[in-house]
Amino acid sequence: MKRKLHPNDPLPTITPHVLRHTFCTDMANAGMDIKDLQYLMGHSDAEVTLNVYTHASYAHAESAMQKILQFQPDNPAQKLG
Repeated sequence: MKRKLHPNDPLPTITPHVLRHTFCTDMANAGMDIKDLQYLMGHSDAEVTLNVYTHASYAHAESAMQKILQFQPDNPAQKLG
């Protein structure tokens, strides 16, 4: 008899469409230009790319906030422009 390692915890359903959302989110989080990502995804409008296929996460938002908090405007190496 074959026994499952986690009988009460079935695997989630993963479809190619789910992987499409994951790819889009990962590329956006990696800093890919939204217009380039829109082109790769085949969307006619960047709003679809951002509002439907790109998903926010607390971890990514926290990481972005840490970068902002570490910015030191008095440091000449970090001046804008």
